[in-house]
Amino acid sequence: MDDVQDDVQIVKKRKGYGQWTQEESKALLEIMVDAANRGWRDNSGVFTKQIVEDRILPALNAKLGCNKTYNHYYSRLKWFKGRWIAYSTLLKFNSGFGYDSISKKFTAPNEVWDDYLKAHPKDKSLRDGVSDDYEDLQIAVGGGVAIGKNSIGLGNATDARTLQASEVQDTCIDDLTYDLEEFEQNNSPLTGSPEVL
Repeated sequence: MDDVQDDVQIVKKRKGYGQWTQEESKALLEIMVDAANRGWRDNSGVFTKQIVEDRILPALNAKLGCNKTYNHYYSRLKWFKGRWIAYSTLLKFNSGFGYDSISKKFTAPNEVWDDYLKAHPKDKSLRDGVSDDYEDLQIAVGGGVAIGKNSIGLGNATDARTLQASEVQDTCIDDLTYDLEEFEQNNSPLTGSPEVL
């Protein structure tokens, strides 16, 4: 049996496959969140192959001293999406679920958990486990928006209406309160700052 496993490992190495370490996965997700904050997704909300190859992977490879390719990225992206689907399925199951961003755990009364786990027995680890990647996955693959110091808030008074053509003429980029220079200097993984790389 060990010979078969050895042969599988040899084939995987020849094809360029490799296990993603926890550090590599965490670094990739961090870089993807930063790239999303920078608006590098296309109109459908995904990172194009060119963005991945030209910006995301070079940052990851430089940071970790590895040589990940687009195929590696795509494999990990599918894994990230699987985790995101499990999280979002949980939250959509019943209004009794929530997420505690301090403990990094999903919360619900015991009876809600019991009902959910009857329908989704493979998700037992979500009940007591830490899900510290939830918020990042929400941004990177869940179509969520950035939160925290690098986000652009609309504020409570904004009603998300669209501007009329006459209003657009009166709107100037200088009216935005977002400081691009501050964003570029925030020690993000894509700026190449020495603290991160």
